[in-house]
Amino acid sequence: MGALPAVASATVLPLQFSGEFLYWALVFFVLAIVAGLAGFRGVAGLSMEIARILVLVFLVLAIIALIL
Repeated sequence: MGALPAVASATVLPLQFSGEFLYWALVFFVLAIVAGLAGFRGVAGLSMEIARILVLVFLVLAIIALIL
């Protein structure tokens, strides 16, 4: 007889509970600080904008998760 396919039993958590947005926001924030100290104003500004957007997305998803 044929064997059943192996199924990986991994727990998948929603993105707002895994901390991914905050992790990447912190990465871009640190990148912005390092780039600012090194004198790369364009990279620092862009990294800070990305970090700000990711924090806002995290906050919106956290509020939605708390309401539901």
